[in-house]
Amino acid sequence: MDTTDTVVLTVLGVLALAGGVLVFVLDSMARVTFALLVSLACVGGVVTLLGLPYLGVVTVLMMVMEMVIMAVFMIAYMMNPAGLMPMSMLHNTRGALAVSAVLFAALTTGIFAVPWPGREGRPPRDSTVQLGTALMEGQMLTMVVLGLVLLSTMVGATVLATQRGRYDRFGDDLDRRPARDPVGGGVGR
Repeated sequence: MDTTDTVVLTVLGVLALAGGVLVFVLDSMARVTFALLVSLACVGGVVTLLGLPYLGVVTVLMMVMEMVIMAVFMIAYMMNPAGLMPMSMLHNTRGALAVSAVLFAALTTGIFAVPWPGREGRPPRDSTVQLGTALMEGQMLTMVVLGLVLLSTMVGATVLATQRGRYDRFGDDLDRRPARDPVGGGVGR
């Protein structure tokens, strides 16, 4: 790892930590969502720099989609406007602080107490292939089929949830001009 990688790794680590702190400092769900997004995207960058680019990119993509979906649902369904009303993100602060302190002490003790094994062999040429093989070797066909089934389910649910198709407002022969649009109340009704 050269100097540039070390600097980028340090910056991403600090940003990830700052985003994690902001999750507990900010006072609205929407702001907390985006602070968590920044934190986890930086963690994905750290994982990428540490030699696992596939895992890093998947982490970033997964977190971006998860946080965007969460923000959309907050805007659509929360009683206060888009989760922007002040609220406390802290609950049972004394208990949480006690549990956090005990857990931090236990993990720190574990780091120094465990006899770490020495490296055997050489690192793989392509860590992505090694990770994919370790995770999916016997289940690749299952995962591909599951992905297609989930995609089909989402498309089918969307089609069944809509009352009309894309071109229904133009009539059966697509010759109705102007289009009869039920939203907006008027042209062609």
